[in-house]
Amino acid sequence: MQSTVAAGEARKGHPPGLYLLFATEMWERMSYYGMRGLLVLFLTDKVRGGFGWSTADALSLYGTYTGLVYLTPIVGGYIADRYIGQRKAVLLGGVLMIIGHLLLALPGTSIFYTGLGFLIVGNGFFKPNISTMVGGLYPAGDGRRDGAFTIFYMGINLGAVLGNFICGTLGERVGWHWGFGSAGVGMTLGVIIFLALQNRMLGQVGLAPAPRPAASVTASAEGQKSGFSREEWDRIIVIFIIALFVVAFWTGFEQAGGLMNLYTDQKVDRSMFGWVVPTTWFQNFNSVFIVALAPVFAMLWSSLAARGKDLSIPVKMSLGLIFLSVGFAFMLGASKESAADGKAAAWWVIMAYLFHTMGELCLSPVGLSMVSKVAPTRVVSAMMGVWFLANAAANKLSGVLGGYSEKMGEFSVFLTIVVGAGLAGVILLFLAPTLKRMMHGTDEVTPVPASPQQGGAAQAAT
Repeated sequence: MQSTVAAGEARKGHPPGLYLLFATEMWERMSYYGMRGLLVLFLTDKVRGGFGWSTADALSLYGTYTGLVYLTPIVGGYIADRYIGQRKAVLLGGVLMIIGHLLLALPGTSIFYTGLGFLIVGNGFFKPNISTMVGGLYPAGDGRRDGAFTIFYMGINLGAVLGNFICGTLGERVGWHWGFGSAGVGMTLGVIIFLALQNRMLGQVGLAPAPRPAASVTASAEGQKSGFSREEWDRIIVIFIIALFVVAFWTGFEQAGGLMNLYTDQKVDRSMFGWVVPTTWFQNFNSVFIVALAPVFAMLWSSLAARGKDLSIPVKMSLGLIFLSVGFAFMLGASKESAADGKAAAWWVIMAYLFHTMGELCLSPVGLSMVSKVAPTRVVSAMMGVWFLANAAANKLSGVLGGYSEKMGEFSVFLTIVVGAGLAGVILLFLAPTLKRMMHGTDEVTPVPASPQQGGAAQAAT
């Protein structure tokens, strides 16, 4: 969906709606990552009122929950495209997630599972549609779009920092349910901000369902009718193919909230300046690196686009997989050191998060931007949901793979990710020219002067 709001802003930095979506997503991600950072710690806790589960059982539920969180966007995207529009879907999802977080703040196993259910359904409405609206702010061929999604990604990670500091600290130091409840407060702030400013800052973006084609159907050789042309099918197929590689990335990356979280809690020396750093704070290194590096990557993509030398989307994403592989090589060093000395130095984990972050910036915001550009307009939110299907599969696989650490040991799990992610990155790099051709030019950008774009990215970073 294209926006009239974007037309007048085509050469003047970024449209104001980006910053509203940035703020809304920031508070939603505060609630998500704050709760996620506590989940496996709460499930395995046997002393402070947690469930006292085994590592394998906790990681299995973690994988199921985070997997379903990325599965329901397929339905939420379809409903928004066909019936209610993206804005109503975002508001509905936000309210459902507020309820879910507040239920987690109450004691009881049944209430806990009910709260998870509300979070899963609510995220299905919220997640694909707010991402689609970011793309809807820009006209076709606008070279600022990749940079805009990178700036949007800063909002995600600012929210993660807030979540791990606020929810994580309250959960670990005061009580688990205080941490879960504070996540609901953050989600409430996001909904209030969106309600107050949507009409003024978003114009018509996301108000109506996607337009349905009237006479654009094409007849096949057998006389049957199809809603998509051959070119559109090629573009849809590209999204599915790249999504398979994204599964490999997120299977490794999502160990951050699972196995890496538990490993940091149990086998990393967290003492600094005479004080033991809370486990959840270590996940902030990813978020801090995102906030620090996102403007750099945004300016890099915009600068390359301005000079007509932009890397293709598959090449960027293959680099993301390779960076992830390098990051887990540091976790191999950590696991060797903890096996020998009992505890690993914190810098191993910090370096792993640095390279994981570089990989994330090459892959995730670029992938969101790709779907908004390559998917046929009338199914763009649904295809955004399909994109998140890769995250769903990867999150479940992440929990299953992490659970094997009890039998195989952390070193074997980390080595599996090093080899798997590195190999997937090389294969995607080899396939990149073919995939680019199948996009039929929808990924192309219009070169514009670099300074306004870079200035917009820099302003968003401050």
